[in-house]
Amino acid sequence: MNNNMFDHPLLIAGFAIVVVIMLIIDLGLFNKKSHTISNKEAITWSIVWISLSMIFSGAVYYVLGFDKFTQFQSAYWIEKALSVDNLFVFILVFKFFDVANENKHKVLFWGIIGALVLRAIFIFSGAFFIELTYLNKILSLFGVAGFKYDINIIMTLFGLFLVYAGIKSWSADDDDEDEDYNNTRGARLVRKFFRVSDKYDGDKFFTIENGVKLATPLLVVVAVIEFTDLLFAVDSIPAIFAISKDPFILYTSNIFAILGLRALFFLLDNFIHLFSKLKYGLAIILSFIGIKMIIAPFFHIDSVYSLIVIGGVLILSVILSIMFPEKEEEKIAE
Repeated sequence: MNNNMFDHPLLIAGFAIVVVIMLIIDLGLFNKKSHTISNKEAITWSIVWISLSMIFSGAVYYVLGFDKFTQFQSAYWIEKALSVDNLFVFILVFKFFDVANENKHKVLFWGIIGALVLRAIFIFSGAFFIELTYLNKILSLFGVAGFKYDINIIMTLFGLFLVYAGIKSWSADDDDEDEDYNNTRGARLVRKFFRVSDKYDGDKFFTIENGVKLATPLLVVVAVIEFTDLLFAVDSIPAIFAISKDPFILYTSNIFAILGLRALFFLLDNFIHLFSKLKYGLAIILSFIGIKMIIAPFFHIDSVYSLIVIGGVLILSVILSIMFPEKEEEKIAE
């Protein structure tokens, strides 16, 4: 099947229009002034973004068929689930830098704008290199007959990495609370190019002190958030390539999942105990996807079954989190 994303220009145009309009509405109308996001507002925006994602997936089903629809849904929920793990770290970053509640939305907004660009680079370059690294294609360049099973080198390496990441995630300790985020690469990068003030100036990224223009700590926080997302993309991007090779499906599902993160963050910040068992669910999902990538040349797992496994594990993780809440997470939420 041809995976050229330009084969469906109407979907591309629809996606671009929806994203641009929603970002303008979000930043320009509802969040022109920095304010604390209430649970009601966070729930409303979460419903809006999930609804838009589901409507767009319906358009994918109508134009491209059921298989592409299940690929979109699987990639969307994988990215959504892995992003929740990312948001745990965001909560710790905001706590470390003592960011005021009314300024968190602006940081997340610009962090997500950066993610739109970075994910495009990762997904489209990844699709390009994967297409070049099929073992039979490489062997044919040297006049060597191919194997019965067409193994892809990058996908196999991704699969091994995800199995390792899943095992590591299952047994990982929650040591992020002790990390010095002031010494991370993002923070160091800002300080390399700008002098940074010790004080916040509302929601501004730059301020004037004694006639000198300085960056505020809020710019440092944005840089830390960007680099944190970059690190988490190392897990999520390989994972979605196990679902589809179509860059259009991967990018649109990824971006719809990311765009709903701001609202999800504020819900997570208040209801973190509902996700205390999520790391075990993510470990299972990462390992499942890794195994799927490794065995793909020998045994194909249809995307609809992947969607069932991913959805089932996520639902079970939330149910177990509610039934058996961890006291530590409840204290953090307070």
